Amino acid sequence: MSDLSRFSRRRFLTTAGASATTAVFLKGCLGNPPSDTTTTQQSPANTPAVNVGGADAPEVTKIRLGFIPIFESAPLIVAKEKGFFAKYGMTEAEISKQANWASARDNVVIGAEAGGIDGGQWQMPMPHLITEGIITNGRKVPMYVLAQLVTQGNGIAISGKNTGKGIGLSIKDPDYIKGFEKTEGRKFKAAHTFPNVNQDFWIRYWFASSGIDPDKDIDLLAVPPAETVQGMKNGTMDAFSTGDPWPYRIVSDEIGFMSALTEQMWKFHPEEYLAIRADWVDKHPKATQAILKAVIEAQQWCDNPANRKELITIVSGRSYFNVPEKIITPPFEGKYILGDGKPEVSDFKSGPLYWKDDLGSVSYPYKSHDLWFLTETRRWNFHEGAIKDADTAKKLIDRVNREDLWREAAKAAGVAAADIPTSTSRGVETFFDGVKFDPEKPDAYLASLKIKRA
Repeated sequence: MSDLSRFSRRRFLTTAGASATTAVFLKGCLGNPPSDTTTTQQSPANTPAVNVGGADAPEVTKIRLGFIPIFESAPLIVAKEKGFFAKYGMTEAEISKQANWASARDNVVIGAEAGGIDGGQWQMPMPHLITEGIITNGRKVPMYVLAQLVTQGNGIAISGKNTGKGIGLSIKDPDYIKGFEKTEGRKFKAAHTFPNVNQDFWIRYWFASSGIDPDKDIDLLAVPPAETVQGMKNGTMDAFSTGDPWPYRIVSDEIGFMSALTEQMWKFHPEEYLAIRADWVDKHPKATQAILKAVIEAQQWCDNPANRKELITIVSGRSYFNVPEKIITPPFEGKYILGDGKPEVSDFKSGPLYWKDDLGSVSYPYKSHDLWFLTETRRWNFHEGAIKDADTAKKLIDRVNREDLWREAAKAAGVAAADIPTSTSRGVETFFDGVKFDPEKPDAYLASLKIKRA
């Protein structure tokens, strides 16, 4: 499986079926996973093009970027629908809906020329793992991380049968969960929707912070979202890590409640990213700058509260999320009913943010955040120690993270100097349980964690 033929067009067409077998599906999709389709909407004609002729013209006008229909994909959708791609000369940019994360991974390996994609939206640290061939059966496909797409917008859902058991941001009675095998005849069952990335990290951190070992005390699985919801309804699934707009659905449909939002766990935390194959970027530097300018402008547009109503209308459409506007409106506005007696959240800054937050830039891809994701990879000894130490992680980050290209694009797009970070590190990060991650001392962070495999 190490040669390119294993990622043929035939494999691409059958990925969704294979993914169902391996239970590795997209997070946060509503209903059945979407089929892989490419949007065909034309960019609005009322968006004026900038001067992209002559030496400034992109080398190509076409790219195919994959997306998963969840809140994190909004900047890519807006860049297409509001004409920002076209504005900067990428008049044939396509955004291709992916059936699940596994199909996105396989599609970027085969590339757009073979029917796949050139890059797109990714959970972290998927671009780093793909670069090293760690999750592509040895097939190394170098990737570049170009921008962070969003912060926040995720949470931990709990089934209604566990109401009143003190399961919140902190778990008051860890023994209640640890004792499931004795009281229920099975372990407490929790899920995420793709292994060893964002959603897996959030729920693991949350359990471990209350003294619950996610590898020993519970059953932690990767399962399709629809299966987790059904499991909650029939009493066989107890918790899952999910992205917006699921928090609203879980409570409003009386399936269960939210123990915590990830913004409560780590305020203004990194979420999903834009990453593109390195060979495409290296071959098309001007087109890459055009894409980054378009995404930056889209993120600024998304973060304007005056645009949120239109944003909701755009992304709820059939080609994108394909859900009623009322389902996604509350979380887009930072309004969450958590349930189980918890206070309601009503703060725009508690919802998804795309351009700026109280700590500075959302869009800029801090290397320090990459390091946290890879340090968590080490913490749980994922991939049999492929990321063996901090030096290995830092060297990989230097190859994959192209924050320099983001800076170049931001300056060219006229972003104020105050909105362009001056350091590749956001500094020390503090989590809800008081644990601190100092990117200068990642091993000290690991040493401070009571539950780990490292």
